Amino acid sequence: MFEYIKGVIDDLTPTSVVIETSGIGYFLNISLNTYSKLSGHKEAQLYLHQVVREDAHIFFGFFDANERGVFRHLISVSGVGANTARMMLSSLTPSEIQTAIVTSDVKTLQGVKGIGAKSAQRIIIELKDKLGKDTDVSDFSLPQNNTTKEEALSALVMLGFAKNSVTKVIDKIFTANLDASVEDLIKLALKQL
Repeated sequence: MFEYIKGVIDDLTPTSVVIETSGIGYFLNISLNTYSKLSGHKEAQLYLHQVVREDAHIFFGFFDANERGVFRHLISVSGVGANTARMMLSSLTPSEIQTAIVTSDVKTLQGVKGIGAKSAQRIIIELKDKLGKDTDVSDFSLPQNNTTKEEALSALVMLGFAKNSVTKVIDKIFTANLDASVEDLIKLALKQL
């Protein structure tokens, strides 16, 4: 129903953004890829996907239509919900997901929290032909930003991880990579959680 939203970025975290347009603030769930693209901007246009449930209307925002397309393909797979698809897009770029599916790389997909061997195989079986034809999925480059481990910790807790286990992993990664950005910390942590 809704194609995109354009407005002022009122609040931005690694997992969500509030876009104000016409005096209304819209809360959108976003992936780490979209967060990276929005960092440093005051205004944005995000492509939308709306999930309507009995108890809520939930918006997911994407920096471009290609990322939204991969998200929609992922949620079409039985057993892959919107939050799992967002987790995948936070751990891997859309082109990495497409490449893993087209090349039947189960191991790469299993590297995402919540994706086991059976889920990875189901994703590959159901999407290999669809994504093999889709050559418009572009690679997202993640800009380096000066961020803190607290932002990474907050983002991972918001994604559903236990704070105690996340704190240990983030501290360990941050000690080894003092100049790592919040995106790098989150990606490295997702591989270890």
